[in-house]
Amino acid sequence: MTANSIILPITAAFVYYGLYHIIPSVYRLFTNPLRHLGGPTNPSFFLGNFKQMMDDPPLTEKWREEYGSNFMFKGLFSMSQLYTSDIKAVSHILNDTSVYPRSSHTRGSRRLLVGDGLLSLEFEDHKRQRRILNQAFSTGQIRLMTEGFLEQAILLRDMWRLQLISGNTVTCIDVSPWLRRTTLNMLGLAGFNYHFDAHQTKGKPNELDQAFTALLHSPDADRFAVFRLAKAIVPILGFLSLPGTQVVESAREKMLAIASQIVSESKAAIKVSEGQKILTGQKDLLSVLLKSNLSADLPESQRLSDAEVISQIPTFFLAGHETTSSAVSWALHALSLYPALQSKLRDELFTISTENPTMEELNSLTYLESVVREVMRVHSPVKFVDRVATRDDVLPLAKPYIDKQGRAHDNIPIRKGQIMYISLPAVNRDKDIWGDDAEEFKPERWENIPEAVQQIPGVWANVLSFLGGPHNCIGYRFSLAEIKVLLFTLIRAFEFEPATTKGIIVPGSVGSLQPPRLLTGTETSSSLPLMMLPYDPQGN
Repeated sequence: MTANSIILPITAAFVYYGLYHIIPSVYRLFTNPLRHLGGPTNPSFFLGNFKQMMDDPPLTEKWREEYGSNFMFKGLFSMSQLYTSDIKAVSHILNDTSVYPRSSHTRGSRRLLVGDGLLSLEFEDHKRQRRILNQAFSTGQIRLMTEGFLEQAILLRDMWRLQLISGNTVTCIDVSPWLRRTTLNMLGLAGFNYHFDAHQTKGKPNELDQAFTALLHSPDADRFAVFRLAKAIVPILGFLSLPGTQVVESAREKMLAIASQIVSESKAAIKVSEGQKILTGQKDLLSVLLKSNLSADLPESQRLSDAEVISQIPTFFLAGHETTSSAVSWALHALSLYPALQSKLRDELFTISTENPTMEELNSLTYLESVVREVMRVHSPVKFVDRVATRDDVLPLAKPYIDKQGRAHDNIPIRKGQIMYISLPAVNRDKDIWGDDAEEFKPERWENIPEAVQQIPGVWANVLSFLGGPHNCIGYRFSLAEIKVLLFTLIRAFEFEPATTKGIIVPGSVGSLQPPRLLTGTETSSSLPLMMLPYDPQGN
């Protein structure tokens, strides 16, 4: 076989594939009803504005200042995307998942990691899985998990105490990796009755934590995310070993191996005890899920297969601990910048005499609630979500936009196939909704919030951080319980101060996540160093 006999068919395949996508794209470009919307120029056919956005995570908010709440930009391969933070348009999109599901590119990128779990499915498959999973995330179920959350929070507290040189010495600790390992432990116990030992208390490195660090927190994490998305957009690229491929495959293999082990052990225990394991008060999410899935009242067509049950566990891994650890990191960062607010919160926390409060006691702490709400408003762990129109539609607007010709429009015509980019921080910090101080971290604002925030279609607290509509975050109660437990335990034990000058800690950009990152020159790393001192209630 000659070289030409191999090269020519491959070249022809790429040319055909390219033309197949390019010609429709060019046609859509010149006939797009949104072509009169403003937006940044496109610097690259292949990368669009994507690389700019990865290099400068707050860039879309700068564009918003320039172009308004609605504008056009280019994603990978110059795919046209509509940015919107108009509250009426956002509500319209999020509440109609039949017309605006998640894009196939996002689902494909997630499927590379988690398989066919809740994050990568739409329509009837999504409804079927969510119907069963809802029972595992009920308020009563989360209440049962508080004790396990506290156990892991106290373990972290005690390990940090050992890190401090002496009782009165300020020590710098990078809190982000510690919090990621703690929330992974929390998820293991509360989710699956599984001990990850992510803090390596037994001296053995945790392979799953290492895989997540390489995938989401290495210097190349954002670049790997770009290639994952590129593969989802152009599936033929899946035949190439692009950068990050091995990292993704390694993370997925580890997640699925652990998931299979967890499900096998749980089912074996159920079989041995003839079902008693799931009928006698097991607290973990998997037991509740299996109990719901095996219910005699559930039609066979609505049950989850073993493969589907296994796929939920990697979904919980990614969605259940990265976002929560990011939220707590941002909370400690914000409180380190405002010592008076930190002291006010600490005073309230000490009104509870025990180290092991119930969920009801934690929820009774009004200032803690305000702090958590303000952290999720100002520092949403998730930066954006995307949606795609399955048919032609018209987006209603709360505020008219002005097109390139100076004409005002009170709606936006949408063509089938149009991708929407919804910015969560832009809605959460919209001055038209929250007032002129919307960018500031002020927990006291929750004592008297503006009436306009009622328009935000969020599932919790009038913020968009947990989304809204049928695809709202199913685990938001789980996450809030973890956040409150960690803040309760850590703020009572330590005083936190900044370890860097103002502006050095910036939002990162790994796909849709934005964990805190340390800016050093032109480089960033997933890190949050803080100065810590043991808190002395006696003031000694």
